[in-house]
Amino acid sequence: MSRSGVARLLAPRSVALFGGDWADAVAAGSRKIGYTGELWRVHPARPSTPAQHYFRSVEELPAAPDAAFLAAPNREVPAIAAALAARGAGGFVCFAAGFSETGTAEGRRLTAELLESAGELPFFGPNCYGFINFFDGVALWPDQVVGARRERGVALICQSGTISLNLLFNDRSLPIGLIVTVGNQTRLAAEDLIELLALDERVTAFGLYLEGVKDVERFARAVAAARAAGKAVALVKAGRTAAAARTAHTHTGALAGADAAFDAFCRQAGIARCDSLATLCETLKVFHCGGPLGGKRVLVMGASGGDMAMTADNARQLGLDFAPVPAASAASLTGILSERVAIANPFDFQTYVWFDRPRMRAMFSVAQRAGYDAVGFMIDCPPAEQADASAYLHGIEEFIAASPGAASRAAVISSLPESLAAPTREQCLAAGVVPLQGQREALEALDLAGSVGAAWRNGARIELRRPRSSADRARALTEHEAKAALSAFGIRVPRSAVVRSGDAAGAAEALGFPVVIKAVGTALEHKSEVGGVVLDVRSAAEASAAAQRLARLSDSLLIEEMVRDGVAEVLIGITVDPQFGQLLVLGAGGVLTELLRDSVTLLPPFDAAAIEAALRSLRITRLLGGFRGRPAGDLPALIETALACARYAQAHLDTLAELDINPVIVRPAGSGAVAVDALIRLTE
Repeated sequence: MSRSGVARLLAPRSVALFGGDWADAVAAGSRKIGYTGELWRVHPARPSTPAQHYFRSVEELPAAPDAAFLAAPNREVPAIAAALAARGAGGFVCFAAGFSETGTAEGRRLTAELLESAGELPFFGPNCYGFINFFDGVALWPDQVVGARRERGVALICQSGTISLNLLFNDRSLPIGLIVTVGNQTRLAAEDLIELLALDERVTAFGLYLEGVKDVERFARAVAAARAAGKAVALVKAGRTAAAARTAHTHTGALAGADAAFDAFCRQAGIARCDSLATLCETLKVFHCGGPLGGKRVLVMGASGGDMAMTADNARQLGLDFAPVPAASAASLTGILSERVAIANPFDFQTYVWFDRPRMRAMFSVAQRAGYDAVGFMIDCPPAEQADASAYLHGIEEFIAASPGAASRAAVISSLPESLAAPTREQCLAAGVVPLQGQREALEALDLAGSVGAAWRNGARIELRRPRSSADRARALTEHEAKAALSAFGIRVPRSAVVRSGDAAGAAEALGFPVVIKAVGTALEHKSEVGGVVLDVRSAAEASAAAQRLARLSDSLLIEEMVRDGVAEVLIGITVDPQFGQLLVLGAGGVLTELLRDSVTLLPPFDAAAIEAALRSLRITRLLGGFRGRPAGDLPALIETALACARYAQAHLDTLAELDINPVIVRPAGSGAVAVDALIRLTE
């Protein structure tokens, strides 16, 4: 399957439509978009008329079509595909459903037959809506065609026909150049289209709706190709709340579900993962108007204290940096506005310059040159058909007029989506100013665009470390076996001894009190849950009593020195995702793991800088910095422990099923970090 073949399918000079009513809709959409190529109708029984001729088969067509739309019964589709391949067609859209998406044996059989019959032909689907190419004026689309021809715009790629329609019907002036549905992704998947369209200068960014990624490795390469071409990717992926398909044996496995893995992938690859279609649209508008932001330093300004207060509230869980206005810029603003206006960020400039357009433009000019990555002017306009919007529009015009030459990205933000009329949005887009609709979505879009910019600056590195084969069964090492294995890779563990229960008191005395005594056994993965751990044993008598209690679980006991000066307890683990391979998980450890669920997941490559940044994103990090007079923790030692854990995992790539160190006790700065509990499961 070549690039030229897919390009031929997407911009055909001849189209064959197979089917009845649905094909009628495609023909109507083609007429609406102004398609100028050959359009042939194929139907086995419809009579021809002076207005429309119907061919009976592929063989009757006057030439091999560049593209075909198959709305025939699914059982007939493989034969049509074979005939198109034999004739030398360019490719097709399989609108017909009833294939692998049904999950039935018959659906799988039809899918296999379709793949074999199509040969090397590129095709979309099955079970997909087709595409609209606003660049070249082509619509193989069995529904309403909404939109206009464009010279530049975003490419939307969706697995859902309904979601693609929702996006097509947006009233947000999202400049759509191409919208494609991929359905089951049986032949052409999202990654194929990203790779191809990354080379198209007309495409400014990519927006995706996904329910699954067909080939993660190719998807990562495609996103990297888009990044190399300066085209950012934003997406919505369904399934955030879906339970992991596998049973989690450890805290690590429970925290690093499939969605956490995909989140990590997006974060590190520089993909904006959006929670809603509204935020997807707004983020794509930011990308269309200049790509990702240079950072997250933003200034939001408006003539309303209420708007500015809500801006601060709505951004409180985002990563935007509302840095104070620099002194020189603040002085200039005071000179324009007078000392009656407090210079702050978010910035309520009040209404002193509302009807003074030169001063308003001067104010906007200073703000847009104050060193921020983005400057937003928040304003909601009254409906033009019901009120006089001229004063509001004059403000937007002055904001736009102040933007040429400014390093900051300029955005006009309406708190309500409907309060920014289409002509105003188009005026903004034409000037390179981003029209953002909806306060929350706008702030999310700026935050995501800043995150993507940061990932691009850091190289957006992704490495997939996946076992060469998977195994259904895994065995757990005993705790002391796991710690011995980790110690060989540089992870510090407590001094210990494994003894029979009758020798526990002597072994404890030899180590020195206080000690911890644990039952040992491969079946005891969660010892604390079955009473298999006794802490803070301070004498031989206490050791003997503890040994007697633990003997009911195992006659083999692990005696360890007890770490008493811990600053914080942290979880470090490795789990293996079926798609993404090895993942490193960092989080709150000990009794806080399940209570807080404060964790972050990373994909390789792992380095000290990435691990430190991940740790600093956790709420528990405040303990490491010295909380309420307590000593600061040994952060470098914790980072080195995580790196050693990753080295062990890479060395055992094909056999490691799961690794869980919970907790690592972080001691005061300079004193190190100790893995006081560890579980390793290896595949058989």
